[in-house]
Amino acid sequence: MNWNGLFSRIRFRLSAWVRPRMVYGFQRGDGVFLKRTRVSNMTRIEHMDKLMIDDNVYIGHFNLIDASGGLYIGEGCQITNYVSVLTHSSHVAIRLYGREYLTRDNHVGYLKKPTKLGKYSFIGPHSVLMPGVELGKGSIVSAYSFVQAGAYPDFAILAGNPARVVGDTREADAEWLAQNPELHHLYEAWAHD
Repeated sequence: MNWNGLFSRIRFRLSAWVRPRMVYGFQRGDGVFLKRTRVSNMTRIEHMDKLMIDDNVYIGHFNLIDASGGLYIGEGCQITNYVSVLTHSSHVAIRLYGREYLTRDNHVGYLKKPTKLGKYSFIGPHSVLMPGVELGKGSIVSAYSFVQAGAYPDFAILAGNPARVVGDTREADAEWLAQNPELHHLYEAWAHD
């Protein structure tokens, strides 16, 4: 038997099977089918039953979407690649309890808070959103940002570690709308509701 040939065929078939690709259409935990939502087959979504997601959402490759504490993702939100959206954190509790962590319940230091991503927001690659983030609509989280718990205003541009508001997306949008006035009513339809 030609083992090299066999392993080559297996490796080829596995690489085709595990290749990142976008899946068009998404069924929420409540059974509603979102035909314009796209989610990568390589993104992990935990606790689907606590995820509320609107349509026309894009969730790219190699993300961790944790909805255990409640997660809302608004219409038109884009989550790029290698992003962690968190609603719980156990790292303080694990340090406090050490080896006893797994033998105890109701841990001190265990954090669980809902997270909300406003509609038409953009989450850049390699970003982390901690439990309790409330991101306003039309916001941008720049690549490699670490967003701590808290409420952030609509149209905020966040950047850094820890992330801070560094701008307003409406300034850049105004230039595009000035060059393309026929889009103004479409922008206003979501930006002012």
